Amino acid sequence: MIDGILQGLITASTPFNLMMVTLGCFIGTFIGMLPGLGPISAIALMLPITYGIDPASGLILMSGVYYGAVFGGSTSSILINAPGCSSTVVTAFDGYPMTCKGQSGKALALAAYASFTGGTLSAIMLLVAAPALATVSLSFQSSDYFALMLLGLSAVAAFAGKGQILKAWMMAIFGLMLSTVGIDKGIGVERFTFGVNDLMDGFSFLLLAMATFAMCETLISLMQSNHHTVQSDNDIQHITSTKVTSKEVREVAPVAVRSSLLGFVVGILPGAGATIAAFLSYGLERHLANEEQQKAFGKGSIRGLVAPEAANNAASTGSFVPLLTLGIPGSGTTAIMLGALIAYGIQPGPQMFHEHPEVFWSVIISMYLGNAILLVLNLPLIPYLARILMVPRTVLLPMILFFSMTGVYLVSFNTMDIYVMVAVSAIALALRMAHFPLAPMLLGFILGGLMEENLRRALMISDGDLNFLWCRPLTLSFTLGAVLIAISPIIKGMRSRQRTN
Repeated sequence: MIDGILQGLITASTPFNLMMVTLGCFIGTFIGMLPGLGPISAIALMLPITYGIDPASGLILMSGVYYGAVFGGSTSSILINAPGCSSTVVTAFDGYPMTCKGQSGKALALAAYASFTGGTLSAIMLLVAAPALATVSLSFQSSDYFALMLLGLSAVAAFAGKGQILKAWMMAIFGLMLSTVGIDKGIGVERFTFGVNDLMDGFSFLLLAMATFAMCETLISLMQSNHHTVQSDNDIQHITSTKVTSKEVREVAPVAVRSSLLGFVVGILPGAGATIAAFLSYGLERHLANEEQQKAFGKGSIRGLVAPEAANNAASTGSFVPLLTLGIPGSGTTAIMLGALIAYGIQPGPQMFHEHPEVFWSVIISMYLGNAILLVLNLPLIPYLARILMVPRTVLLPMILFFSMTGVYLVSFNTMDIYVMVAVSAIALALRMAHFPLAPMLLGFILGGLMEENLRRALMISDGDLNFLWCRPLTLSFTLGAVLIAISPIIKGMRSRQRTN
């Protein structure tokens, strides 16, 4: 193992490979900033380039593009409430409110530090325990996955304000309902398509995210006649300032570490991905926060910004565990990278770090180098990126609409998605005006497909009996955790009423 790490370090630190990781980070960050494109589109664009270079350099380039796109995706989420990719949707929950308060520079700086922390810690964990973690990943069964998704869904209270728990659950159920539209993967029949062929593939998560955030926010801005414009030098300095106080650093440092660990663990599970990691970390931090800190979530909480940013970058690195050690892609992005490896004639799996140590370890080493490069590239750009807010509203809002629609269209090249996006944004606008939280709908949607698939498998193994929820210790732990989190708002409400009386 030590010899392999040294060989990987030598391979990753060659001038050509350092140029590849820098180029990948730069391209990934730029594409990640464009709403809707994300790491899948970025890596797909890189595939033709990688075929002309050796496998280690090609995979280093694609890896740099991958975590560069995740790193850069937070920029559009924070500045214009248009997530650059699905894993940065949660970043918008508190990042955009900070922008509305004139703290866009600080929000971008915190996101950069959190991303660096998550990427660095996960790269170290991957370096130390990659082969062993493959065993952990394989030990998860369908019942464990279902209980884990149940635990994630129980965190819906984290996205609800005071007195809005019932509304949050209603929206989560609505999201679960939306996830059932399309062809049932289990038995291959159409569900809720109403004869419309364009609905056979179901709804895209990116479509829902862009409609409920970017387009809905744009419509709200158009409805508001009074708006703040940057006029004085003091306003410009306040917006572009990246200063983070020592008190804020002490507050978010434990959050970044916890979220990195959680994100990495979720990332190594095939199929879970960075988006689920971001949602789970956000819910965890809100539950760990005191009552005063909980009120700030959704309104510009630095904890709510740092948690998903650290988690989604850690999960992106963690997703390389099943890819490299088992040959199982943990996400759509790593599925493309799996295809590239096979095209090189390299079969990912348990023997890869013996047969191709220079590829296996150089990719892992390049992850740490890439995170350092990303921080160096992005921090100096923050004051200039924050100046996007100085663009006149008559120019900025049409640009947001253009990039949002373009990003959704490029996913499927189907004009029907544009019509659906407009309809969903109109529904989202009505729900926002009725004070329904939209985040639980997205959480229910992204967990719905995984929950259904793993529930079906678990029921087949247990002959239709629900005892699978408590037969395995890991499943039982997740199930009990989900129940406790779900009833905690009720218990808190009862206690507050007792104190009032």
